[in-house]
Formats: sequence, structure tokens, C-alpha cells
Amino acid sequence: MSSAKQSRGSTFVVHGILTFFAALALAPIYVIVMNAFKSRQAIFSAPLALPTPETLDVTGFISVLTEGNFLSYFSNSLIVTVVALAGTIIFGAMAAFALSEYRFRFNSITGLFFTVGLMIPIRLGTVGILNMMLHADLVNTRTALILVYIAQGLPVAIFVLTEFMRTISVDLKNAGRVDGLSEYAIFFWLVLPLLRPSMVSVAVFTMIPIWNDLWFPLILAPSEETKTITLGAQVFLGQYVTDWNSVLAALSLSILPILALYMVFSKGLIRGITSGAVK
Repeated sequence: MSSAKQSRGSTFVVHGILTFFAALALAPIYVIVMNAFKSRQAIFSAPLALPTPETLDVTGFISVLTEGNFLSYFSNSLIVTVVALAGTIIFGAMAAFALSEYRFRFNSITGLFFTVGLMIPIRLGTVGILNMMLHADLVNTRTALILVYIAQGLPVAIFVLTEFMRTISVDLKNAGRVDGLSEYAIFFWLVLPLLRPSMVSVAVFTMIPIWNDLWFPLILAPSEETKTITLGAQVFLGQYVTDWNSVLAALSLSILPILALYMVFSKGLIRGITSGAVK
């Protein structure tokens, strides 16, 4: 009984904390979306005021949808983010399973090697990454971005999933082996479904840096066919004049997929954080 009460109490506390920080995170988004529907003069004269019939202006959305290849930028960002998330979670879970399940000579060193990736920013290796992509003929392709983002997210995924992996019952896995299941079957059929809350947590904390990244799209995929939405929005930023209506409209539209993914993952995120808190 006390354990159930503790679990409900922890869930309530975590939910309250997440709600508070979600409100803080949504405040700038609210300002951006609100100003996207206002005229340029109203944006600067009253940035916190709601749009009125006198200040309502949707020319920014019209410019975004007609002047630039917004739909192409949007699809590039969506494809890169979803595929990179899937690769990060699958490969991270495989590595975490190997590190937690098997005891081999360099187990600790291998785990430490992956942990070092949390402390060293991947952008320090930009020149080397660019050279590798040039030799592999992957510059100006979505594949280059996907590979980089998977490498960027693997340290976090492995670090988080390894801890959860060690809590899975050894008897469950041994029972699968007794029944004749291969290690791949044990991983995909028995272990992976139990990691769903932790995988959701990894996805939430990984998808936002990928979607908002400007550095690697600018370095590895700056062509018109492979631009992401963050890089594509830069066309409205000039050296002397900035089309703020279009910039805010592009940012407002680019926020929608992230909000949708967050709403889908939010319940699993709370479950994953709570399960880690009450162990």
C-alpha cells in the first residue's frame, strides 16, 4: 500500500514539475506565434499584445508558403528527425543490451568510451566529419545529417538505456533462452517492449536538438534540395532588412511537429521519469 502511495505521489510531483517547466518553455512559443499574426509595426510597438482587427496581418504566412520551398524544408527536417531518432533508439538499445547483459574483457572501457561522448561536443569534430562525408560522397544529402545526429544522440541513449536495461529480470531472459529464442529474438521481443518508457525519454530529449540544429545543415547539407526548416528560415534574414513577419511565420509553422511529437511522447516521458525515481 505504501509503495502504491509513494508511486502516485512521485507521479504527481513529477507531473507538477514538468507542467511548470512546460509553461516556462511555452511562453516564448506563445509570443512567437502571437506576433506571427501581427503587422510589422505592431510587432515592435506592442510585442506582448494580442492581435486585433487593426494589427492582424498574415502576409508572413503567405510569403513562407509561396516564396520559399517551405514544404521541402519541412519534409527534410521531418525525415531527418524521425529517421535519426529511430536509429539512435535502436542502436543505442542494442549497445546498452550488450553492455548490461554480457561480460567481456573491455566492457567497462567500452562503456566509458560511450560516456565520454556526453562530455565532448560533436561539433569539435566538424572538420573531420566534413572530410569523411566528402570522401563518402554524402555532402548535400539527408543521409549525412542522419548519420551525424545518430552519432550525436548515441551517448545519451546508451547511458540512459543501460541503467534501465540492468533492471530487467534476468530470469525472463534466461527463460527465453531455455525456450530456444535467439539473442536477437530476446532483445526485440522480450527486452525492447519493456524499455518503452525509457526510449520515449531518450526520444524527447534527442529530437529537439536535431530539429532546431542549424550548424550541421549549414555545413553538410546547404543545398536547396536538402535544406532543413531551420536553415531555410534564414532566407528571410537579410544583411540590411529582415522580413520579421515571414521569420515568425516560419518559426510558428516549424514548432507544430515538435509540439505534436511532445504531446504523443509526454505520457511515456512521465512514466519513464517516474519509474526511474521510485527504484
